[in-house]
Amino acid sequence: MVQSSSGKLDAAWREERRMRAAALFEQGVKQAEIGRLLGVSRQAVCQWRAAWEEGGSEALVARPGGPGSYLTSGEEGDLLVVLRRGPLESGWDDQLWTLARIARVIEERFGPRFTLAGVWYLLKRLGWSWQVPVTRAVQRDEEAIAAWRTQTWPAASHPTRPHARDAG
Repeated sequence: MVQSSSGKLDAAWREERRMRAAALFEQGVKQAEIGRLLGVSRQAVCQWRAAWEEGGSEALVARPGGPGSYLTSGEEGDLLVVLRRGPLESGWDDQLWTLARIARVIEERFGPRFTLAGVWYLLKRLGWSWQVPVTRAVQRDEEAIAAWRTQTWPAASHPTRPHARDAG
């Protein structure tokens, strides 16, 4: 096996292995035998065979960089604008973005359907986090809270217990 410095199998080596499989398909070798010869699972050989039958050896050529993002960089920028405007602007009745809501916005505005995990990976890549900023209610009464903490809570959390001498 050929490995790159990142520890991943080299793409050229994997492509060459798929090309050997294509040659074996042409010779009529059974999929189980191809899997054994090339050291891959039957499922991998089955996927390669389906791609080969659909598009020939060209369908097995490596595609560097993977499929890429489902959104263009311009669409990602537009999504950030929508997210910064908040959920109210997108039709929800509160100020809470959820992964499901963001997935819905992406699908309605840009087309691709994302899983919740896919939305999370996209948001992380765009610099967003799951953390909710700490905000205080405008009507918050600090004096009433302090009085509750010092008077009401101690009485409620430690009620007086009957002593052993009182039991009887």
